[in-house]
Amino acid sequence: MYLLLVSLIVLVSILMCLIVLVQNSKGGGLASGFASSNQIMGVRKTTDFLEKATWTLAGCMLVISVLAAYSLPSTRNVVIGNQEPVNMEAPAVPAAEAAPVETPAQ
Repeated sequence: MYLLLVSLIVLVSILMCLIVLVQNSKGGGLASGFASSNQIMGVRKTTDFLEKATWTLAGCMLVISVLAAYSLPSTRNVVIGNQEPVNMEAPAVPAAEAAPVETPAQ
C-alpha cells in the first residue's frame, strides 16, 4: 500500500510540474499559444482549467501524502533473511547506581 501511495505522489508531482510549466505567471503560456482557436475553448477557459488542475493536483498530493504517512511501514521488528525478527528499538539502560556517601568522621 505504501509503495502504491509513493508512486501516486511521484505521478501527481510530475503532472503538477508539467501543468505549472505550461502556465505563464502573466496570463500567457498555453493560453497565448491557442489564441486563434477561441471557438473550441476560449483563452480564459484554458487558464481556468490549468488553475483548477493545479489546485486539484495540489490537494491530491496533500491527501496522498497524509495517507502515505499513516500507512508507513513500521521498522520496530525487522526480519533479515530466514532469521527471527530483530528488535530495532534501543535497549533500556539501567539507572546508574548511586555511589555510597561517606559520612564524615567525628
